[in-house]
Amino acid sequence: MASDKSEQINQQAQNFFAKGSAAYERGNFDIAIDLLMQCLTRAPGFTKARKVLRSAQIRKFKSGKHTGLAAKINDLKAAGMRAKIKGILAANKADAALIECEKLLNMNPLHAQNVEITVQAAEAAGHPEAALFTVEAAYENNQDDMNLLRRVADFYMAVGDYTKARDAYVKLNAFLPTDQTILKKLKDAEARVTMASGWEETAGEKDGFRKLIANKEQAAQLDAKNKAVVSGSDAEMLIEEARQRLADEPNNLNYYRALARLYNQNKMYDEAVKILEDALKVNANDPELDRSLTNAKIAAFESRIEKFKADGDSNAAAEVENEMNQFIFDDLASRVERYPNDLRLRYELGMQYFKYDYFDDAIGQFQLAQRSPKERVQSLFHLALCFKEKGQRDMALMQLETANEQLPIMDDLKKKVVFQLGVISEENGDIEKAFTYYKDVYAADISFEDIGDRMERIYKLRKSQEG
Repeated sequence: MASDKSEQINQQAQNFFAKGSAAYERGNFDIAIDLLMQCLTRAPGFTKARKVLRSAQIRKFKSGKHTGLAAKINDLKAAGMRAKIKGILAANKADAALIECEKLLNMNPLHAQNVEITVQAAEAAGHPEAALFTVEAAYENNQDDMNLLRRVADFYMAVGDYTKARDAYVKLNAFLPTDQTILKKLKDAEARVTMASGWEETAGEKDGFRKLIANKEQAAQLDAKNKAVVSGSDAEMLIEEARQRLADEPNNLNYYRALARLYNQNKMYDEAVKILEDALKVNANDPELDRSLTNAKIAAFESRIEKFKADGDSNAAAEVENEMNQFIFDDLASRVERYPNDLRLRYELGMQYFKYDYFDDAIGQFQLAQRSPKERVQSLFHLALCFKEKGQRDMALMQLETANEQLPIMDDLKKKVVFQLGVISEENGDIEKAFTYYKDVYAADISFEDIGDRMERIYKLRKSQEG
């Protein structure tokens, strides 16, 4: 099973996780759930955070009463949410669907249909470990549900925990002794447990594991597929295999994505671009494919820039960089036209306008983007910066104050928001209010921006006013 790498989890998500875990330990499940949801919005692959969230959801649910009219209303709301999630999955927005699933599980983390759709979203989003412990937790709280147990067993096999898979299939076989599919899977799990034991016995021998596998080509494929990033001969083998699968099923978009991923990993950007363009011919209205194509083209630009810099040709590097920046701008504008309801794209286009000082255009995009819970606070912050640049400090303060109310902890974004509140208050001549804001930032991070100089200046101003 994949494990978290803390260095890959951004600091903001880490802060929400720390606060959420602390709230969970104190039994404050509502607060814990809220903070951990914010953590996963920023870092969907943060497995440890999702596990704590799942535990908090189950403990909160089991501590409440779920009968009468309120329970029926809750079930109706859950049915509506499941329908909404199916629509999101159909639009190939798996990460967004998984966030909505967490909201669904807040209502009832043990309901079979809630669990099932969460599993589908987790698998689609590339988080099989989330699917596994969602089913596992549900089964632990309802051990008479054979469908859940079957799911658990299959996931143990998928992640390579063959001993647990075997034990789960043994239980299934006891309940359903005539089910030949279960019996076959049980035998497969037992064989893999035996193979693993044999590997331990031959661990000291050179190529001991391979000696247990008669088909050496199969062994090479297993080795390659277990690597997060493949290169060299492993990559050539998997690329050829992916091409063959695509040739067999030319309308399977997952095969296009898999092949593009291999090309990108091996810096074959032109090939990645070509395969993604072919994928869009199969489904021209897939925003995730569009985004992948954009990323591949940007990676191709960056590769050319790096090569020119390595060759010492700074003029050519600068020319390609300008070309890349123009592409990014034009591409975003084009995708916003194609997907006008994609608020993430609105935010990204707003950032492009902001970068080039087109503040009115940026304001229009940020005002739309703030409707998205995920983009809301960043959009409010950049709206404030736009109004500030236009000299509309009252409007800037309004956006910053709204953003500040929605940030529970003093993370990097909150420091920026509070700092700007102080800056604008100081510009407005409100020294006491500026001092209050600066003091909060100073207490959290003495090295932030020029907060030290500002605090010293404010202290002197206050002292002179007192005199």
